[in-house]
Amino acid sequence: MTDVASEEPKALTDDDILQRVLRTKNQPTGSQTLGFRLLSVSQENRSVEVAFEARAEVLLNPMKQIQGGYLCAMLDECMSVACMVASGMTSVAPTLEMKTSFFRPAQPGVLKGIGRVVRWGRTVAFTEGELYDAEGRLLAKATGTAIPTPFNNYKK
Repeated sequence: MTDVASEEPKALTDDDILQRVLRTKNQPTGSQTLGFRLLSVSQENRSVEVAFEARAEVLLNPMKQIQGGYLCAMLDECMSVACMVASGMTSVAPTLEMKTSFFRPAQPGVLKGIGRVVRWGRTVAFTEGELYDAEGRLLAKATGTAIPTPFNNYKK
């Protein structure tokens, strides 16, 4: 009889996660529309930093500012990706509810987003997100709750 050590799956590093997202060929169309790009990952802090290319030809309201619904979608994306990171890339976390506060109008161009998981539980995750303009001014902030759900629950 031989002893065969069962191998645990190797935990992903922050850089593994970053490279995996940057290399994906299946970026969701919503993420594409928002111009989403992952910049950094911190599993220890359960947070992500992202950039959005807010294109004038797609996202403007009649006042020539980025429409607030798109800013909400950007914040939701930041918080959702932070949830994936908090799970070690094993789960998604569909949003149950989200509250957004707007502080100043957003103009077309690159916007920076921060998403973090404040608390990750078995049945609920509490999240926060912020959006900043190119000068580092806070544009909008959101809090949310989500349902951690393993990826394998979505397999067909």
